[in-house]
Amino acid sequence: MKRISMAAACALACMGVSQTARAQSGVLGRWLTDDGAGVVKIESCGRTLCGKLVSVRDPKAPDRDINNPDPDKRQRPLVGISILTGLVRDDDGWGDGRVYDPKAGRSYRASISLAEDGRLDVTGCVLFLCRTKHWTRLEEKSG
Repeated sequence: MKRISMAAACALACMGVSQTARAQSGVLGRWLTDDGAGVVKIESCGRTLCGKLVSVRDPKAPDRDINNPDPDKRQRPLVGISILTGLVRDDDGWGDGRVYDPKAGRSYRASISLAEDGRLDVTGCVLFLCRTKHWTRLEEKSG
């Protein structure tokens, strides 16, 4: 029977954790939406991932959630609303979540995955029809 060193055993045991942490941290951070209109910050929300709109860059965009189907939510500010909710880890990235499109005022089933080129693929689905948008990572400010 072959013996391995304590350091090697720890490295092997930690590989699973570091791969999961790396996969999660790979999608965490600030992302510019595909149309450049907003910045979404993705972070851990307990056992799931979520993303909030932290900046609106489109000067023509309203400052309120005016397209929301719920009249009580139409006066809430766009900045701070949840864009991604309930994303759980799966084989391809993060799935079983929801994405909210403030332009349409609709929510869709959602999944996200980190593409090889570093972009974030955000997929929203209604029934069996799905559409993927490509978000770009924004560099975090150090300070």
